[in-house]
Amino acid sequence: MFDDRSPIYQQIADGIKEDIVSGTLKEEDQVMSTNQYAAFYRINPATAAKGFQLLTDEGILYKKRGIGMFVSTDARSTLLKQRRDRFFEEVVDRMVTEANKIGVPITDIISRIEELKGRDEE
Repeated sequence: MFDDRSPIYQQIADGIKEDIVSGTLKEEDQVMSTNQYAAFYRINPATAAKGFQLLTDEGILYKKRGIGMFVSTDARSTLLKQRRDRFFEEVVDRMVTEANKIGVPITDIISRIEELKGRDEE
């Protein structure tokens, strides 16, 4: 499950975020405890706890004292907004900048996107 591209705790947080976005984890679902997570993936419990802490700091997870960690009620919408914002910054904004540099009209880009969208819907 884990690779060398980023710290394991970050990969834990990213994996849980992906589970929330995909609907595998829903709002108010309980997530595995850090000890369960550590045992399941054979990692240090402190590493798992650090990943969970990132999510808690972001408001994606919250702790019910004595019960465990749960998915926040607005976690999915928060994550989707973050992804949309990142998509526009990393993809659309860069695409428009490059199109302007090389003289591609925005109307051509829109036509191409509509063409691709139509093909994907078939």
